[in-house]
Amino acid sequence: MALLKHFLGALVTPLAMACILAAAAAVCLVCRRRRGATWLLLSAVATVYLGGLADVGETLLAPLESQYPPLRADASLQGVGSIVVLGSGYMPRDSIPVTAALDEDGLARIVEGLRLARRLPAVRLIVSGGAAPGYTPGALGYAALARDFGIADASLVVLQSPRDTASEARDVAALLNGAPFVLVTSAYHMPRAVRLMQRVGQHPMPAPTGQRVGAYSGRGLHRWLPTSAGMRDTELALHEYLGLAALAIGIS
Repeated sequence: MALLKHFLGALVTPLAMACILAAAAAVCLVCRRRRGATWLLLSAVATVYLGGLADVGETLLAPLESQYPPLRADASLQGVGSIVVLGSGYMPRDSIPVTAALDEDGLARIVEGLRLARRLPAVRLIVSGGAAPGYTPGALGYAALARDFGIADASLVVLQSPRDTASEARDVAALLNGAPFVLVTSAYHMPRAVRLMQRVGQHPMPAPTGQRVGAYSGRGLHRWLPTSAGMRDTELALHEYLGLAALAIGIS
């Protein structure tokens, strides 16, 4: 099931869908179905073009990011004993700092976790994130940065086994057993993360970060030019909608 999820997730991207359409067009050409090939090629071009537009990506992301607003500065955190930071990418290499080894989402998540930890001196910081065999778990990168910012080992819990959000939710549930906690992850990912936490009996206080909607400042004709950032937004949104659809039919 996990392999199928990863396979489908890789396919649900504008570039992958465009490649599939282009391959189908090539088959139509071989079969001398030129009209079908033309429509498929036009569809492939349109998929890449629209998928790379900032407005398309932001339109898809907006319903996800708007479900949970940022945690207010005056929000009551009474009774909260833990902050959970969900994992992301981490590729440590010689001669680069941990801030460079963490990906964009991961860096935003752990910095937000550390910022909130300053408001709760007695809180436990729980960092999560595993990795495929042969790679370094993202939780270790989080932990290294947390220690650099003065978080003591006694206040730090490292969950380096879970490799997806569903596994993270199960590990957090086993550790906290229903105790209140702040959940930190990317704003676009928060709806699915909260649902998975609730599915295992947890009720987190969402603290989304890394908001992408509104980050693009292009105006006029620039809004009509596809960009890698626009493509990334579209890919992230499609991945989350696929995950939410899987949850709706009972697949985590």
